[in-house]
Amino acid sequence: MKFISLGIILFVMTFCGRTDKLKQMGSGGSNSNSSSSNSSSSSNSSSAAAADKAKPSSVQQAIIDGGTETKWEDQGLSWKLPSGWKKMDVKKESFNYQSPDNAFLLVNISTMSDSFPMDVSMKAYYDQAMQQLKNGKYESVRMVDIDGITGVEFVEAMPEDKSGPRRHQWIAYRTYLGQKQQLNVMTSTKGTNFDKHSDDFPAILYSMKVVK
Repeated sequence: MKFISLGIILFVMTFCGRTDKLKQMGSGGSNSNSSSSNSSSSSNSSSAAAADKAKPSSVQQAIIDGGTETKWEDQGLSWKLPSGWKKMDVKKESFNYQSPDNAFLLVNISTMSDSFPMDVSMKAYYDQAMQQLKNGKYESVRMVDIDGITGVEFVEAMPEDKSGPRRHQWIAYRTYLGQKQQLNVMTSTKGTNFDKHSDDFPAILYSMKVVK
């Protein structure tokens, strides 16, 4: 049990570090001029690609239909989670659930300043993700609209250390209750366990519903 708890803590620390790095990259984009199959191609350098509507496969839709609606009341969001997923920790700006075999849904909300350029930062995320795709770090990248919010979806390639975390992630911006927010939704598990959840993860992401 102690080993599992330590693993969760290390995993979440890894997640937090990655979130900080992405936030810095997105903020830096405002000062610059500069799905699971491999569905992305090269983008126009002046804008992010047009967004696809989230469209679950028949297998993924079955997972959604059989899932349990799990609400995040503070943020007006909900997901359909497969049987057996349990709450780890839910706060005002974080929402974390775990499967019986240590797969995770880790959601983080970051409040931005009123002047924060969400469109510019979104393009910076997309451009950076496309570079990571070319570098072989990501398996796929695309812009996806989930229940009216457009974000960058990406799937990491298998890590060199297959026991390390591998992520299927979606990052977007929205305005909620008068606040500009970054919405970071990540599903992840260790590399050797990832294929087992290859339909669960997009099903969870695409099941997201937003209070309008």
